[in-house]
Amino acid sequence: MNQKETIYKVLRYIRKYSFQVILSLVLAALTVALTLYVPILTGDAVDLIIDKGLVDISGVLVIMKRIAVVMVITAAAQWVMNTCNNYITYHVVKDIREDAFRKLENLPLKYLDAHPAGDIVSRIIADVDTFADGLLMGFTQLFTGVITIFGTLLFMLVTNVPIALVVVCITPVSFLVARFIATRTHSMFRLQSETRGEQTALIEEMIGNQKIVKTFSREEAVRKQFAEINGRLESCSLKAIFFSSITNPATRFVNSLVYAGVGIFGAFVAIRGGISVGRLSCFLSYANQYTKPFNEISGVVTELQNALVCAGRIFALIEEEAQAPDAPDARVLADAKGNVALEGVFFQYTPEKRLIQNFNLKVQPGQRVAIVGPTGCGKTTVINLLMRFYDVDQGSISVDGSDIRHITRGSLRTSYGMVLQDTWLRAGTIRDNIRMGKPEATEEEVVQAAKASHAHSFIKRLPQGYDTVITEEGGGLSQGQKQLLCIARVMLTLPPMLILDEATSSIDTRTEIKIQKAFAQMMEGRTSFIVAHRLSTIREADMILVMKDGNIIEQGNHESLLAQKGFYSELYYSQFAIGENS
Repeated sequence: MNQKETIYKVLRYIRKYSFQVILSLVLAALTVALTLYVPILTGDAVDLIIDKGLVDISGVLVIMKRIAVVMVITAAAQWVMNTCNNYITYHVVKDIREDAFRKLENLPLKYLDAHPAGDIVSRIIADVDTFADGLLMGFTQLFTGVITIFGTLLFMLVTNVPIALVVVCITPVSFLVARFIATRTHSMFRLQSETRGEQTALIEEMIGNQKIVKTFSREEAVRKQFAEINGRLESCSLKAIFFSSITNPATRFVNSLVYAGVGIFGAFVAIRGGISVGRLSCFLSYANQYTKPFNEISGVVTELQNALVCAGRIFALIEEEAQAPDAPDARVLADAKGNVALEGVFFQYTPEKRLIQNFNLKVQPGQRVAIVGPTGCGKTTVINLLMRFYDVDQGSISVDGSDIRHITRGSLRTSYGMVLQDTWLRAGTIRDNIRMGKPEATEEEVVQAAKASHAHSFIKRLPQGYDTVITEEGGGLSQGQKQLLCIARVMLTLPPMLILDEATSSIDTRTEIKIQKAFAQMMEGRTSFIVAHRLSTIREADMILVMKDGNIIEQGNHESLLAQKGFYSELYYSQFAIGENS
């Protein structure tokens, strides 16, 4: 995304606040006009001081009163202008963040799977903050600076054309210097922003997986990785700051040339009587005010370069292709019976790697279907397709005779209850976490669900019981306890279809036996899909699908598959070889 496109998109957000922008411009013009009026009054006061004993005191006092009134009005106008600028900036930032977060909720999972979470967080938080700083500086200094330049130039032309032409002739040097530096800082600020996002992604990943890092003694390797990224960030930041810091002294040097040129040329004009001493002092003040905005604008340009880079990253996220909306004729799935069919399904995450190929399956209401196979065979992918986290490339998946692409995503997913190997909790009380799928549940229902999942006993041992507040990471809860809470969540809602993906992987054997009994009761009359590596958990399944390389290679119940002495039999006896031999 180039700068022009980014600027256009920023202006679209600003357009919503046109009234505040116009008011800010009017106040900026008023502020500049009053500021430029002060040197005229000062020059008039100087001309009233002719010589020793020849001073018009009353005239000077009148001018001083005018200056005081002008300064008060100027201060008030600046305050209102700054308030408008703050209002515009932070409302634009609010709108951008809301759009970014709204898009984040509508992005397909393939985008989230392909981008580090830390980089996405960096875009929505750090990049938007940087953009806000640049935008605020742009409103505060850019408007005023540009108007000051044109205003002072107009005043100087009215006062004395030859001296004004001296200023105009030297000014382009400042533009050339600022342009030379600005063209070199944009790429450096872009690299700085990208590297910062990479660093944030690493930090977020390491914090979330601290136990794994320590388990495998990866502290030193992670420190080296962080040091390498940090070194690159230091290098590109120093280059960006170095070039941007040259701007101010370079433009100040040009401004000094302008001031010196006005002083020397104006002195000769004054000697010849072409301008009064008061008017010359007014002109020198204008020359200073004329060049000062160039310093400010050069600083603003540097900040805007950084802000536009960050804005470009945000807009890239906002303009990512969203998840395909529900079809216009999509119906709400109510009271699902659990009749699921997969017909000729093909799916692959990346074009170069095939995964699911010509997958066919028919599941009757109330059937328990277990999916087994080696890692990477497509078990979890089938679950992702059933939940429509991903859409099939070819073929179709239907529930109760309707293609799931013609069922609203919300109603489809509400009809499934999921317990995954990876637990997910929210910051809040234990009760809030269990009620997540059914906020209106009564206390009795919550307790009953906790008892059914065998979570009630450990919850009662917590300091505040069901009112105990936990974090997203679960606080002091063990992995098994967190998984029991996730199971209780499903026990509370009891949807017509269930997906259990390694649901008991973090639970001890004794509790697992109890949970299996609870699951058996819960699955009664409900279509259930069970993914498990421990084959002991799926013996009672009505149908077992054995998958390999995205295909069903064997299908049947536990006894029939063992009798076939095929791949399933090898998997089963590899887990229970010791038990069978004994």
